[in-house]
Amino acid sequence: MSKNIVVIGAGAAGMMASYYAARGNARVCVIEKNKKPCRKVMITGKGRCNVTNNSTPDNVISKTPTNGRFLYSAINFFTPDDTMSFFESHAVPLKTERGNRVFPCSDRASDIVDALVRAVSDSGCKILTQSRAEKLIIDENKVIAVRLDNGKIIPADSVIIACGGASYPLTGSTGDGYALAQGAGHTVTDIKPSLVPMECRGDICKRLQGLSLKNINFSVYYKNGKKPVFSELGEMLFTHFGVSGPLVLSASAHMKKGEISDYRFVIDLKPALDIDALDKRLVRDFEEFRNKDFVNSLCKLLPAKLIPVIVDLSRINPHEKCNGITKESRRELAGLLKAIELEPSSFRPIDEAIVTSGGVKTSEIDPKTMGSRLVGGLYFAGEVIDVDAYTGGYNLQIAFSTGALAGASALSREEF
Repeated sequence: MSKNIVVIGAGAAGMMASYYAARGNARVCVIEKNKKPCRKVMITGKGRCNVTNNSTPDNVISKTPTNGRFLYSAINFFTPDDTMSFFESHAVPLKTERGNRVFPCSDRASDIVDALVRAVSDSGCKILTQSRAEKLIIDENKVIAVRLDNGKIIPADSVIIACGGASYPLTGSTGDGYALAQGAGHTVTDIKPSLVPMECRGDICKRLQGLSLKNINFSVYYKNGKKPVFSELGEMLFTHFGVSGPLVLSASAHMKKGEISDYRFVIDLKPALDIDALDKRLVRDFEEFRNKDFVNSLCKLLPAKLIPVIVDLSRINPHEKCNGITKESRRELAGLLKAIELEPSSFRPIDEAIVTSGGVKTSEIDPKTMGSRLVGGLYFAGEVIDVDAYTGGYNLQIAFSTGALAGASALSREEF
């Protein structure tokens, strides 16, 4: 007799779980509260969808600071190579960019979504949109059905909770999965934003609002540590509240311990030059502008919006003639350009985060199946689990891997 498998959530994890669950003769029903599946996938990678990272399973695990080892079986069951093969076999050509980030050649996230929807639909799954799972019905420690908010009961031999975390609530990730898990007796760890912009003290960021810096180095230090907890080359953006952009979002995932006020940011505007080379560059510029005011001498070196801020931070009189600036002041300026410091004050709200840190406690989930250790027939996949990774396609890979393993396990599961 064929099994009834219910998947709650039609995001990346839920769609892959549905596809794998339907590869047998199971009847698969996907419950999705939005009008359309995969709303969050549509906006990932600025609408381009960084679908995975073209690397090894071990690398994915190493880029997952929260419970990465828990993912060993899932990532090896459905690897980054498997993700790429899946989409290319469903008519989505892919390309690999900087940092091994993988995107559709079209640069359209909609192609990824269309492929998922097509694969799930063609495999015979039924997708119920604009439907919300309200409660799991459990009997004798086994899940037997799902009750919708309209009172409808959907019988189930297995249920896969894959309805995301609490980030980007407009896409439907409003924490419903946590409530369902807790209702089944599971523990949900503290929920925090990850891959999120950050607010900073002082007025520097506000003065630089809208300025994007490319090819800079952004480092994060914890307390008085001499070794950064994060340091990468790339792009960042100043906002009215603080900082954002790819480097900042990545950095936020490394700030797990202590309070955010325990950290400091250091921006190197000229990472390709050591301080001696930068000092020589300043010597040349000051010679070229020797009879001009200091404030008018940095136009070849810095973006216009950044110049007045640097002038203020340098404590050099803006109207000092370049030929009058001392060697000591010039060297201090070079040091400033290599190390502008900012003080973070808070993370932005979780609804601005790309992913959620926290979720269903991993010790209560069997890593070899994604099955609940507490309730028979219950599985978890994706962001609802307490795992989160850095940027670069890793979080979507985790969604696909845990989804595929949960779907396959629900299809083949033995009695609890």
